[in-house]
Amino acid sequence: MNNIIKAIETEYMKKEPPKFDIGDTVKVWVKVVEGNRERLQAFEGTVIAKRNGSVRESFTVRRVSFGVGIERIFPLHSPRIDRVEVMRRGRVRRAKLYYLRNLSGKAAKVDEKIVVAKPSDKAEKKAAKAEKKVAKSEVKATAASKVTKA
Repeated sequence: MNNIIKAIETEYMKKEPPKFDIGDTVKVWVKVVEGNRERLQAFEGTVIAKRNGSVRESFTVRRVSFGVGIERIFPLHSPRIDRVEVMRRGRVRRAKLYYLRNLSGKAAKVDEKIVVAKPSDKAEKKAAKAEKKVAKSEVKATAASKVTKA
């Protein structure tokens, strides 16, 4: 019985769900149907909770609009969610950020996580810097040869 339910649920799950964590500022693009038209509407805020797993996984996004806190709960695998963009990574030490409901102004901000560059990124940057250095020395050499000829 359990295998049958799992097979049905995997059918409705997204192939690659978006990667984000609690505390991240995200922009959720929701498909809104108005009459016979369908458009995308963005909802940007801080992820304050994630719950469950599988096809029932959902996340709560909070933002303050005109001084009023608004929270929306989005099912992660819903076909109504077009995409989730991570605007900035947050550094938090809690699984649920419900305490943000009681804070206002700058106190309600989440610190930004500083991401350290991967070793492969450093190697690419180093190689690019070395190429620039070689190109610069070639330009100087050609300039020097022109001066000596004149």
